Amino acid sequence: MSKKFPFYQYLHRQVHLGFLLATSTLLLTTIPTFTELPGGKSLAQTQDGIVSQDLDAAMLFQMGVTRYQRQEYQEAESAFRQALRRDPGIGIARKYLGNILMEQNSFELAVQEYTEAIRINPNVAELYYNLGLALQKQDKQEEAITAYRKALSMNPRMAIAHYNLGLALYEQELRDEAIAAYQEAINLDPKNVNAFLNLAVVLQQEGQIETAISNYRQVIALDPENTLAYNNLGALLIIQDQPKEAIEIYQQAINKNPKNAVAYYNLGVILYNQGELKLANQILKRASKEYNAQGNTEQAAKIDEITQKISQDLEPKPEPKKDPTVTEISPTEIAPATIPTNENDTDMNNNGDVILPPPETAAPINSTEK
Repeated sequence: MSKKFPFYQYLHRQVHLGFLLATSTLLLTTIPTFTELPGGKSLAQTQDGIVSQDLDAAMLFQMGVTRYQRQEYQEAESAFRQALRRDPGIGIARKYLGNILMEQNSFELAVQEYTEAIRINPNVAELYYNLGLALQKQDKQEEAITAYRKALSMNPRMAIAHYNLGLALYEQELRDEAIAAYQEAINLDPKNVNAFLNLAVVLQQEGQIETAISNYRQVIALDPENTLAYNNLGALLIIQDQPKEAIEIYQQAINKNPKNAVAYYNLGVILYNQGELKLANQILKRASKEYNAQGNTEQAAKIDEITQKISQDLEPKPEPKKDPTVTEISPTEIAPATIPTNENDTDMNNNGDVILPPPETAAPINSTEK
């Protein structure tokens, strides 16, 4: 059997960087829902509950709310605009129009509506939050940060504002502040899975591995189906030289999601380094199959090259014929095997041994919430 590449030494030097590159990108944002005041009260209602002194305007506004709640946005928009033509001071109608425009991905127009709503009602935290959300959707991170902080100055217990503030701060590479924002979001909402997930990513990037591991475990406790958390937790356990624990995590990940290509690949890498070449080969072949199914043929091809070399190593080698005229001499000293360095970016070392790339990690979903 051929010598195995000392992968864990290589891993400590290189996989950390690969993980950071993978987790530095915002992969997905979701269409948000929007905040309302407790008890369903409208943001622009007066203390006696009257939204407008104009009865027709009030009726049109209420019609818009009813249509909005039914997700009949076109009809709702028409009703709100009719109400505003009769009474331009109904700030809550501007808020609803902003929400409708957000649903339509018309973020710039939504900003205009929220800004006008704030002009009419400047002391409502939820309006600043929604404004921040619309700005963040346009990648205007600095302006979004300002809006979120204004909302939090009025309502410090708005957990979703802390969370989205953390996202914006992270995009500005203000990691310490992002950590603080995520932690505050978690303090106010201990079931916010994305806050734990994104906090773990930032902690990883800041070198706080143990704390990052703890947060990934919390994600899995809250969401046992979270593929990303399993994959990233397993990678961190390998970095911490805990292959047994990493194997358990990847096995759990595969049980939860049998199409998890990353988990198959990383599990195969660990087993290879433990000398389980036959089992590693089987699992790496499954990883290649799943990557092909995902359309990632490039990664699948790289794994196929590895499995072909492992298969060759597993084939029995014929005994070399001895020349009876040659006398064997036992060496007094055996030179150590050469360990490839980081610069060796090939699939085989000089001895023809397989060099496996580092385990992969998947970036988390950075959802812009509520």
